Amino acid sequence: MVEPTGNHPEPRRFNIVVIGQTARLQYEAALLAASLCAAGPGAGVRLIVAEPQPGPLWEYDPSIRDAETRAFLNGCGAEILPFESRHFGQDYAYGNKIEALLALPPGEPFVFFDTDTLFLDPPDRVPFDFDRPCASMAREGTWPQPELYGPGHTEIWRSLYDHFGLDFESSLDPAMPEGHWERYLYFNAGWFFFRCPQEFGQRFLDYALEIRDNRPEPVQLQPMRPWLDQIALPLVIHSFGGGRHTIPEGLLDGSVSLHYRAMPLLYACAPDAVVAQLETLAADPALRSVIRRHGPFRRMILEGEGHKVRALFDRGDLPRPERLIRERIREAGLWLR
Repeated sequence: MVEPTGNHPEPRRFNIVVIGQTARLQYEAALLAASLCAAGPGAGVRLIVAEPQPGPLWEYDPSIRDAETRAFLNGCGAEILPFESRHFGQDYAYGNKIEALLALPPGEPFVFFDTDTLFLDPPDRVPFDFDRPCASMAREGTWPQPELYGPGHTEIWRSLYDHFGLDFESSLDPAMPEGHWERYLYFNAGWFFFRCPQEFGQRFLDYALEIRDNRPEPVQLQPMRPWLDQIALPLVIHSFGGGRHTIPEGLLDGSVSLHYRAMPLLYACAPDAVVAQLETLAADPALRSVIRRHGPFRRMILEGEGHKVRALFDRGDLPRPERLIRERIREAGLWLR
């Protein structure tokens, strides 16, 4: 019998990447950074806040101009990394998550998160397989939107896989019936990961631009906004040998991180422990001073309106789809973002 040596493999180093820019995203980035510090990022985990720079694709300066927010992010150990917008910019701000990847250090594994994310536990608890990319499965069937007499899900998705020389059949979930949106590889772009940001970012950019500018006939009438990143993402992931659930379920979008998307949705849907954790973070004077400048955070978290939202819902019986939750919050005059 071989006796255990007591040696354990070193955790793999990786970068957490988010977008930070003026207005809402800078305050979300500050809250995310505070939650990461509180959770304990783990040895070798670095937070990079990618910051778009002013240029011809922006009518305003998108960088983080608030000195207190920048100082707070630096105090949380974040590195603010500038990048140039060469293809999307203000016209399609979701493209930031694509172009930012090309400014990251090559060969360093990364996990991208949307800024509207809270960390609840150390992210190095997640056994990432950086050679097999994946993305968030916390999604609804938002795209495609087939017309009554037009191409269906299968024809639309197959045309994209064929366009990029990818095997369509191996991307399907055979447990789901033909024409049901979950049969097809589709993710929320709220998080995704890979071994190299340059490789992933270049292919993500190439695919997104091709879909935008030269998409196949069955896709011509489909909406591109705001879905372009989520149309290209499954194709990129499949092209690198990734797919559904390459990490255990229940960690990201679960016990380790929460993609809340809008603060009223967090108060409507999150467990009591998450709300308590959020409000404990916000009690810190340094974070409080930053987020009070963002109206939705000030009103929802600091002034208590989030609990009015919370009182509208039974967490054990939430309406589906999510738009029904949003509608009820709007009817109560409490939708803020």
